[in-house]
Amino acid sequence: MKKYTYTEKKDTRSGFGDGLLEVAQKNDDVVGLCADLTGSLKMNAFQKEFPDRFFQVGIAEANMMGVAAGLAIGGKIPYAGTFANFATGRVYDQVRQSIAYSEKNVKIAASHAGITLGEDGATHQILEDIGLMKMLPNMMVIVPCDYSQTKDATIAVAGHHGPVYLRFGRPKVPVFSHQMPEFEIGKAQKINDGTDVSIFACGHLVWKAIEAGEILSEKGINAEIINIHTIKPLDEKAVLQSVNKTKCVVTAEEHQVNGGLGDSISQLLCREYPAPVEMVAVFDQFGESGTPDQLMKKYGLDTTNIVDAALKAVARKQ
Repeated sequence: MKKYTYTEKKDTRSGFGDGLLEVAQKNDDVVGLCADLTGSLKMNAFQKEFPDRFFQVGIAEANMMGVAAGLAIGGKIPYAGTFANFATGRVYDQVRQSIAYSEKNVKIAASHAGITLGEDGATHQILEDIGLMKMLPNMMVIVPCDYSQTKDATIAVAGHHGPVYLRFGRPKVPVFSHQMPEFEIGKAQKINDGTDVSIFACGHLVWKAIEAGEILSEKGINAEIINIHTIKPLDEKAVLQSVNKTKCVVTAEEHQVNGGLGDSISQLLCREYPAPVEMVAVFDQFGESGTPDQLMKKYGLDTTNIVDAALKAVARKQ
């Protein structure tokens, strides 16, 4: 199997900040909005270079979504940034009515997603946001895996006309996506070819899946690992091609088992190609305060859990 390495760790939110600045330098219609979290969203450089195109709305997330929709009506490409919890649960009515239903060209930039938010605890650690957003008609959902891919996705979504939910995180994680095929919205990225089990992962769990693949290889199991950065629309062709070969599946995500990546893939397989599926996700629980590593281990979102899930999936297939 192909070996992946990394030389540095960077937070994906910095990928958003750098991507926003770069796309704004190329496109005068790009504007930024933030709900009193400019530093946390790494939007400082954009604010400094384009002060007339930056709108600090304060702790008023619902208002921010309405303002973003209005700017979109005026031909702008607004990126509305806040924590994922506040970008979805707190403002669901505004996102549904003013952005998704109306098909407004708004990019919802959601940082600090999942339990890797860490010490801020359960009230801030949203694990339901992918489900909330993917259930909205017209809404695209993207969950990049590292700094570089988050930057690429931030730039790419400016060229997509329509609502986008872009999910990223707080901690520093390995940067490795430059070793994979070029990022393309809606196009899954095959990390490794395999014949024994398909591992589909997104976000912070992609690197964990790569680590799991190396351990499985030592056990004589050849895992096909695929990065599903675009949850919606799902690259159904890539999923079915892989499962047709391996006959069993593991999904891995930093999200509730209900409504996330595993849910999307399971629905597809139920319709087109039934196969054993094991899910690495949070099983109907809220988070709690702790370091990201402590929480990922406690909630079963680490390399060992992906290995165990793959072994179980292969055994079920046999």
